[in-house]
Amino acid sequence: MNNRIEIPLSKNKIYLLLLGVIIFLIGGFWMFIEPENAGRFYNPMLKRFLYLNSETIQIIGIVGIVFFGAAGIYGIRKLFDKKAGLIIDKNGITDNSNATSIGLIEWNDILRIRTKEVMSTKFLLIDIENPEKYIKKAKNGIQAKLMKVNLNMYETPLSITSNTLKYDFGELEELIKTELKRNKNVG
Repeated sequence: MNNRIEIPLSKNKIYLLLLGVIIFLIGGFWMFIEPENAGRFYNPMLKRFLYLNSETIQIIGIVGIVFFGAAGIYGIRKLFDKKAGLIIDKNGITDNSNATSIGLIEWNDILRIRTKEVMSTKFLLIDIENPEKYIKKAKNGIQAKLMKVNLNMYETPLSITSNTLKYDFGELEELIKTELKRNKNVG
């Protein structure tokens, strides 16, 4: 393959993700500020209301604020990111689509591509020969920890989603699998 395929980040999808972050941040602040009002919720599996104490609700609120605050900062950074979300060329897949993106994933390191769906979000899992090689490429400790969590949960530290890309997931899956077959062990 002499062609280089560049898939841009979708600013519209990032705006929608940021809108969701804002809603969850508001919920986190509400839980922190008014825990007595947030402590009562309906559990549809048990078909009854449950009550949590104020301290537990405040802790949940703080965790939500921290998590969604970090997600918001990441989303804002992605909004102004000028790099392509994904580049596919003769060297491999250069990923810039999510928080665990580490750059180039070489074709010859890839064993296979799997699809996983979690809570209606589909993503591609990239099984590789040496996961530690890619975890060492992490830009910081948080990214390395996220990659290790992925490794423990999915047996690979690498995943790609189309959530921030201007590309349909099914087409992305087909494209990457086709290019893997074309480029594996070439060169």
